[in-house]
Amino acid sequence: MSNINTAIIYYSSTGTNYQLAEWAKAGAQELGAQTKIFKVPELAPQEAIDANPAWKAHLEQTKDVPEVKLADLEWADAIIFSVPTRFGGVPSQLKQFLDTTGGLWFNGKLVNKVVSAMASASNAHGGQEATILSLYTTMYHWGAIVAAPGYTDPVTFGAGGNPYGTSVTVDQNGKMQEDVEAAVKHQAQRTVHVAQWVQKGTM
Repeated sequence: MSNINTAIIYYSSTGTNYQLAEWAKAGAQELGAQTKIFKVPELAPQEAIDANPAWKAHLEQTKDVPEVKLADLEWADAIIFSVPTRFGGVPSQLKQFLDTTGGLWFNGKLVNKVVSAMASASNAHGGQEATILSLYTTMYHWGAIVAAPGYTDPVTFGAGGNPYGTSVTVDQNGKMQEDVEAAVKHQAQRTVHVAQWVQKGTM
């Protein structure tokens, strides 16, 4: 699968979705996919970041992670997103980036990209599913192919049972409440497998 270019695009303020992205990268690389992690640019004012030590520390920790560019979307065969929920939608940081993809969309450069998404929230019913489905709406406009995990592996149940994409609950101390590592890796590998089928023109 070394010919499957996989972009893992995340937004994370304190590290949860960065960790999910790292697990997704590991899963894709187990299949030999060419895999890169990108973060979306931060839009929050510096004073807001400085007021939250965990946020400030995480941004410093990930300062060398490259910011995603439109060229990275064009490069990718498979794209995996990981974001926290914002009132059931995606964070403004990701939305701003998605809103710049019109040129690629217009020229058909996003058609048949294979995509999948993951999400986090601070409580079990905090909008994770709605966030993933909201993101998939944009993907349908792209003409992308959504590779949701469904119930294709028992690890989905162990991670909470979200068929749309792996989701996790994070407590006030930043600790994940479900064990989702295996589910994330399975989702990444399923996404890469589907991208390979698309590339070969077979199912």
